[in-house]
Amino acid sequence: MKKKRLSQQQLSRIQKNQDAHANKASQGSAESNLTPNTLGAQRQGLVITHFGQQLDIEALDGDDQGQIFRCFQRSNLDPLITGDRVIWQQGEPTGVVVAGHPRRSFLQRPNKYNQLKPVAANIDRIVIVIAPLPEPHFNLIDRYLVAAAVSGIQPLILLNKTDLLNAANQANIDSMLALYERLGYDTTRASCHKREGLQALNQHLADHTSIFVGQSGVGKSALVNALLPDANTLEGKLSEAADKGRHTTTSARLYHLLQGGDLIDSPGIREFGLWHMNASDVIKGFAEISPFIGQCKFTDCKHETETACRLQEAVKEGLIDPRRLRSYQQILNSMETDYR
Repeated sequence: MKKKRLSQQQLSRIQKNQDAHANKASQGSAESNLTPNTLGAQRQGLVITHFGQQLDIEALDGDDQGQIFRCFQRSNLDPLITGDRVIWQQGEPTGVVVAGHPRRSFLQRPNKYNQLKPVAANIDRIVIVIAPLPEPHFNLIDRYLVAAAVSGIQPLILLNKTDLLNAANQANIDSMLALYERLGYDTTRASCHKREGLQALNQHLADHTSIFVGQSGVGKSALVNALLPDANTLEGKLSEAADKGRHTTTSARLYHLLQGGDLIDSPGIREFGLWHMNASDVIKGFAEISPFIGQCKFTDCKHETETACRLQEAVKEGLIDPRRLRSYQQILNSMETDYR
């Protein structure tokens, strides 16, 4: 008998129910040992990383300021994420987070159950890390740029592993970065292997809360290790079969930079789904295309081979790069089915 395939709505409902039961069970066992008599005074804290209902909280006040404490969060709170500012109480052996402060920004992405999953909060800068391998693509970079624009976070495009540039790939990558620079995006380059570009990267990160995002295998963890030798994050090697990186970071984690500012290392993701957005959101990541939207002869123009397409005319006039228009089209075409 053929197994019935569940719809995304059904999968989402099943996952939601499972999460609710798991959270209720974990909170019941955790909070049963946390009574007002066993908890300390309420204090200010920062979520350094999270593991489901368990959090690593940095004390922001008191004699033990800067130390990390394992805590549970109260069951009546929305899920907390790395970068959140919270109110917590110390306990033995585990404390509890009793409230969260409002976020000034946060980055989220869809999961395989068609649900939005927060990644990190209170971010000032999103560092889009690319490398010669795995090969960078406009569509992937532009998805991050759309997410950054919608979230109100300043993007920085970082070409890592510059020691892997060669005659076969350098021209295309240089052309890609030059285009983004012409569009007004900040870019920089680095090589952990050769210890090049790290000082310039530090200057970009100073006095900001930044997050590294990008495909697995582009060297985000190596960058964290280079910038913070005491971090000791696990580095992964590329899969020889597919040149796609293996995941090495499982939870987003916040690190303090020596020159000031904070850095969040996030789990590597190969795609950044935008299904939860609409066309007016997507265009925020394509500032050079925006002025021509609505000027086509036909309202249902797909901007491909239609007559009197203003966007295609702008390409011929040199006002829009064809690679960016193609990326824009791909994102729009994928939005209804992209739930990764």
